[in-house]
Amino acid sequence: MQADVELISVTKRYGGGAVAVDNVSLAIPPGSYCCLLGPSGCGKTSTLRMIAGHEEVSEGDILLAGRNVTDMAPAQRGTAMMFQSYALFPHLTALENVAFGPRMRGVAKAERLKRAGEFLDLVQLGTMAGRLPSQLSGGQQQRVALARALITHPKVLLLDEPLSALDPFLRTQMREELKRLQRELGITFIHVTHGQEEAMALSDIAVVMEGGRIVQAAHPREVFERPASAFVARFIGGHNVLALPPGSFAVRTDRCRLVPSGGQISGTVTAIEYQGAAVRVVVACPDGQAAEALLPDGLFHAAPVAPGDAVSLGWEAADAHLLATHHAA
Repeated sequence: MQADVELISVTKRYGGGAVAVDNVSLAIPPGSYCCLLGPSGCGKTSTLRMIAGHEEVSEGDILLAGRNVTDMAPAQRGTAMMFQSYALFPHLTALENVAFGPRMRGVAKAERLKRAGEFLDLVQLGTMAGRLPSQLSGGQQQRVALARALITHPKVLLLDEPLSALDPFLRTQMREELKRLQRELGITFIHVTHGQEEAMALSDIAVVMEGGRIVQAAHPREVFERPASAFVARFIGGHNVLALPPGSFAVRTDRCRLVPSGGQISGTVTAIEYQGAAVRVVVACPDGQAAEALLPDGLFHAAPVAPGDAVSLGWEAADAHLLATHHAA
């Protein structure tokens, strides 16, 4: 199956020789939800902007549906970009904002407004068509921006940290909305985020970047179950990264238990954090390492511990995932 989006040895250098993206290759199958994920400065936004055509590629090629678009203008690529700032026109109504693209392409007024209304309905904002951006909430503005991007019928929708400005409740709602739209429309979404939870919830392919390179690209469950390196395990979260014989390994914090004795490591409780359904217990070991156990609420309260208590931490041998030696932290 031909990839919808393919990056072939793509590099981005800025003035002064700084390398933002370093020899990245990636194939994204048709109709996928792909999240590019990593800390600030890892190259994820530069990668997205090169796919969009807003940044020049220093080396390598970008193919969309088998067509080399490396040197094409953004409008020729068949992509649409939804920016972090939404970038709505403040003097235009929601309907007029959505109709702006077709207007620029010379679509007749009645037709473009009809289509804009259909796309506002698609994002469940049909009743807000006459409002200005200033009369809409952040989440509603975002839906207008989404409709404006989708009305161009892109083959690939590019989203630059689209949920970062929203409060946690709205963010969860919009995640569900994005996933629903992607499934219904059947087009590829490429979504830049530094939020691990966001990438886990949305993606079919989670692409973790570090220092301008891809360090792991797989289904999010594979990334979580089998992180490729100490960096990935730490960045994805929910893992202890420990160095014990025979080497460095990751073990999920929710697979760790406090045991009376005979656990793999022993230490002193330094912090306890109640999280509702679970309780997080942080343990400091004599060799300077720290580890956590994420315990079900009932299990913790059946045998509670307090900061300063000496404890032993254990897990099933099958739950320890050995990390490749060249990635060891």
